[in-house]
Amino acid sequence: MYTKEVMDHFTNPRNVGEMPDADGIGEEGNPVCGDAMKIFLKIRDDKIVDAKFQTFGCGAAIAVSSMVTEMVKGKSLDEALSISKEAVSSALGGLPAQKQHCSNLGAAALHKAIEDYRKKQT
Repeated sequence: MYTKEVMDHFTNPRNVGEMPDADGIGEEGNPVCGDAMKIFLKIRDDKIVDAKFQTFGCGAAIAVSSMVTEMVKGKSLDEALSISKEAVSSALGGLPAQKQHCSNLGAAALHKAIEDYRKKQT
């Protein structure tokens, strides 16, 4: 059973779409379940000013992507890097045990997007 937060972010996902001029892009997938997630970040002065996502997957994966993009807006890169799979799951009011891997994908894709941005800065 999904929480109302999960259902809200699944049925009304925030920040869906591609960001052609993204400063950082992170991709993560799970070949076992087939979920694939891409997070796009716009960064100014070491702060995330915008975030978007494209996700192919179950309702939980879509909800996780939506929540991650909401959680990171306005955060510094270091603050965003501290967002864990547990924090994402908690913000959604919890996920069923068999869907916990979806929160792993969201945090991992976010961290990869930040790494991508930082690589481009050197």
